[in-house]
Amino acid sequence: MFQRIMREILSGLTVAVVALPLAIAFGITATGTSEGALVGLYGAIFAGFFAPLFGGTPAQVTGPTGPITVVATGVIADHGLDAAFLAFVMAGGFQILFGLCRLGSLIRYIPHPVVSGFMGGIALIIILGELDQVEKSFLVVAGTIVLMFASARVIKSIPASLLALVVMTLLLRLVDSWVQGVRMGPVPLNTAIDYIGKIPESIPSFAVPDLGGSQLLSLLLPALSIALLGSIDSLLTSVVMDNITGQRHRSNKELIGQGIGNAASGLFGGLASAGATVRSVVNVRSGGRTALSAATHSVILLALVVGLGAVVQYIPLAVLSGILILTAVGMFDWESLRQAHVSPRGDVAVMFATMVVTVLVDLTVAVAVGVGLALIVHVAKSRRRKASIVHDGADTYRIEGPLSFLSVDHVFAKLRNDRSSLSLSLKDVTYMDLSGAKALLTFIDHSHKSGVKLGIKDLPPHVENRLITLANEEQRDKLQTVVEARS
Repeated sequence: MFQRIMREILSGLTVAVVALPLAIAFGITATGTSEGALVGLYGAIFAGFFAPLFGGTPAQVTGPTGPITVVATGVIADHGLDAAFLAFVMAGGFQILFGLCRLGSLIRYIPHPVVSGFMGGIALIIILGELDQVEKSFLVVAGTIVLMFASARVIKSIPASLLALVVMTLLLRLVDSWVQGVRMGPVPLNTAIDYIGKIPESIPSFAVPDLGGSQLLSLLLPALSIALLGSIDSLLTSVVMDNITGQRHRSNKELIGQGIGNAASGLFGGLASAGATVRSVVNVRSGGRTALSAATHSVILLALVVGLGAVVQYIPLAVLSGILILTAVGMFDWESLRQAHVSPRGDVAVMFATMVVTVLVDLTVAVAVGVGLALIVHVAKSRRRKASIVHDGADTYRIEGPLSFLSVDHVFAKLRNDRSSLSLSLKDVTYMDLSGAKALLTFIDHSHKSGVKLGIKDLPPHVENRLITLANEEQRDKLQTVVEARS
């Protein structure tokens, strides 16, 4: 028991080290001021503490994320920071309501191409937002990115973002005057270097926001937008966690936990937050398996906040831009983009349409448009709405109908249990989209990890070709094994 607890605490320490520069960067991006460093950190501290305690995804880490930051930036710009805190509290209330109304289950109906396009659009928004620093301090931004790339390959024990933050900050304290005004012929490479500047050193305090009727009304739509995007962002991270751990999250409980976390964050002057994929994956890979590790990361961040202002003021904004740009690059679904030329054309159209609408119009509109287009593609490809599972006796099952985003959660939830062997026939699968193929390949991965003797038989040519095309090398090997086992 003691070793288990120590592993959770050490994992929380690792996550805190990863979360520190990201919380500062997202906070400053959202507010546009040095005060944002504390706003971002308070979000990671309070939402990051309460969300795992009351949530439904073991070991998931909550904190400021790209989608939430994009929306929060607009709310702060339009209504001011104090009003934004009220919006964050209201968003938390909406999320609690979503969970109580059991709306979390709807995440299963968001197609994979919509998720890919949505995250790609968010990544583009973040990158475009950092172009000002790239233009002003190109050398520093580029140096930060190169250092993160190099350190990620060479030094595995220290997070690349933290190493780049420390090294570049210390280096620029020595060579600041040398790299300002650097040009390559007529092209300026570094015209100036901006720093965060002095931030107030304070312990977070509880503050009840002004609940004026007119202000509540004006913040209703922004709060709902934050709640919707925060819920989608968090539950998508929960799905990623399920894929890694082989467990199954409780989506409605997770929404309640996220709501409590965001309400607490707003009351203590923190940025709205959501389940953070990278930090959650780091937590699991470091040994974290329960809410203890996720909550510990927030306690460690709180300890770091006291007296942090004296250090944070020397961090160059261009270094944070480099960290955010590389973080945004990692948000793209590169696997789906590389496979676009062999993926179903309808799914590819949905992905890029979602990405374009995310950048040009609105994030919530993009998700609605993407799901709507996916439904149109589904109707055009298959008249039957959902696939069903037929039990043919013993451990033998058969999938009938279209294996698409409308049915994959139901199908594989029914097939995933404690059985030691499973025979699965796909002869009656009439159509399979990208979501169906990804879900089936993930199911094969989980079966292999769990020691389940899985056999897949009667693959129609269109199903087999799609699986082989979309699988990576390791998945192709597993696919060949499970198919041959029944041949």
